[in-house]
Amino acid sequence: MVREPLWVPSDDRVAQAHLSAFLRRASIAAGRELPTYRDLHAWSVDDLGRFWAEVWDACGVVGSRGEGPPVSDPHLMPGARFFPTARLNFAENLLGRPDEREAIVFSGEGRVRQTLTRAALHDDVSRLAQALRDAGVGPGDRVAAYLPNLPAAVIGMLATATLGAIWSSCSPDFGVRGVLDRFGQISPKVLLAADGYFYGGKAHDCLSRLGPILAGLPTVERTIVVPYVAESADIRGLRGAVGWSTLLNTFRPRPIEFEPWPFDQPLYILYSSGTTGAPKCILHGAGGTLLQHLKEHQLHCDIHPGDRVFYFTTCGWMMWNWLASALASDATIVLYDGSPFHPNGNVLFDLAEETRMTLFGTSAKFIASVEKAGLAPIDTHRLDSVRTITSTGSPLAPESFDFVYRRIRADVHLASISGGTDIVSCFVLGNPIGPVWRGEIQACGLGMDVDVFDERGEPVRQQTGELVCKRPFPSMPLSFWNDGDGRKYRAAYFERFAGAWCHGDWAEITEHDGLVIHGRSDATLNPGGVRIGTAEIYRQVEQLDEVVESLVVGQDWDGDQRVVLFVRLREGMALDAALEARIRQKVRESTTPRHVPARIVAVADIPRTKSGKIVELAVRDVVHGRPVRNREALANPEALELFKNLPQLER
Repeated sequence: MVREPLWVPSDDRVAQAHLSAFLRRASIAAGRELPTYRDLHAWSVDDLGRFWAEVWDACGVVGSRGEGPPVSDPHLMPGARFFPTARLNFAENLLGRPDEREAIVFSGEGRVRQTLTRAALHDDVSRLAQALRDAGVGPGDRVAAYLPNLPAAVIGMLATATLGAIWSSCSPDFGVRGVLDRFGQISPKVLLAADGYFYGGKAHDCLSRLGPILAGLPTVERTIVVPYVAESADIRGLRGAVGWSTLLNTFRPRPIEFEPWPFDQPLYILYSSGTTGAPKCILHGAGGTLLQHLKEHQLHCDIHPGDRVFYFTTCGWMMWNWLASALASDATIVLYDGSPFHPNGNVLFDLAEETRMTLFGTSAKFIASVEKAGLAPIDTHRLDSVRTITSTGSPLAPESFDFVYRRIRADVHLASISGGTDIVSCFVLGNPIGPVWRGEIQACGLGMDVDVFDERGEPVRQQTGELVCKRPFPSMPLSFWNDGDGRKYRAAYFERFAGAWCHGDWAEITEHDGLVIHGRSDATLNPGGVRIGTAEIYRQVEQLDEVVESLVVGQDWDGDQRVVLFVRLREGMALDAALEARIRQKVRESTTPRHVPARIVAVADIPRTKSGKIVELAVRDVVHGRPVRNREALANPEALELFKNLPQLER
């Protein structure tokens, strides 16, 4: 039976797409016709320097490309340098013209609404940059932020980048230990923090944590407190503390003098999830981040000037950094802070309708939860402005593809995307001029030489293996923090396959040159020596109405490994023999007998990271009686107790 794509872009949409114009431009640069995306991608990885130079020009980077080749040592990985003599200022590229166009639209659980024009954003960045400079912040210094997803976070990041300093943020739901595990490694000079945040209809205090946090951060000389849950806060007793408005009002806005920094000027420190140990501090450069995000936004997501771009994220997830960069494409960014299900599952669709979003970014888990809740936004909301829906955080199940087109919007570019904090961008993502196939990520990113390797390091098609990237790219980390000789950095990505980045995803290239991610390769199951991606089981189990969500691990048992499935059921449901049989039958019919769980256990909650990803490795450790070393990385660490000493797993 011949499958048909779920969506094909209209001729008008293809004609107006940035990617269509770039295809014509690239054909001229290549000296030959590049009629298809496949041809364009092949050229983009074969001629890295020319490709990235064309991206620089086509996407309107503000700065000087410098002299010499765009890439030094293009076959060296790691070690290649992009635009080694270029100069630019990241903040200048995002701020653009200070006029009355909207830059930021913010909503916080219905309580707070705020809109900033580009002129107002420029003025606030100008004043904060002066304040940071007055506090002694200069190139390479660290500014840390313990903030909700507020406009103040964007202002703080841009002011920091203006000075050539380094921005690092985490979300306010981290406790003291989680904050110190991150910021304690990077010795910040300035800390921005909110007095609290809203979630689930409740106000949560952060002020009481700031004293212990500052005690663990002796390098902080200035603490800037942003009022959010209250109009004013008592900040007496906090070292170097000053209120946000008081500080900004000390300075008058003036035109910003943007210092042009090197392409590799440090910009961000991001953190690995830290669920298996102390979080890795990953240092990213300004030029590589900017160039990669411009490419992804304009060529892969087709973001145009005046578009309204939204991603449901916190300041502790790399998608916040990705969202902020949409300002560089002259788009308005839409920020939301709070629960995506308060007061109900329609809140983000309400926001989409109200703000006339053009790109709606969310997680696979959110889409699955909306479906489980029985919602049908296609019937209740006007979403005709939404041209693109992006999903990341975990693999998007084929059934979720169906749900989007059936119950959210029929004529939409659904782009499942995947990458990570490690590269602050994507390896695989959307193609706005190509078809969307059920259950598949559309394409490898342009300029990203992505492949799938088997155990011997040989490329494979239409079978599972390790996701790799065989050539360098601009948003590779500059380094890990405090990793002087680069040993930890090389060990993290380059020891598995010489000369190739091994990302740790278990993946498959499809017949359409698309990708399917089957889960993290370090969490793959191995019953009887056959590797199975966890997502293959989730896709089947979570189709059952009784199952809200699930988590699967491999348990060492009798000299082999057996598959153990944990399920969180709808309220009032019980895991009886009949439901167990239905689960096993569903898995067996849709996959293989090896996928069928040997044990099925009902649990009241499933642990996940602050960004919403379930933590299979932590649960696997608990099941085997091993300690979980960094519970602070979890949004609900108490859930781990549900997996301890289970009698069902002792027989």
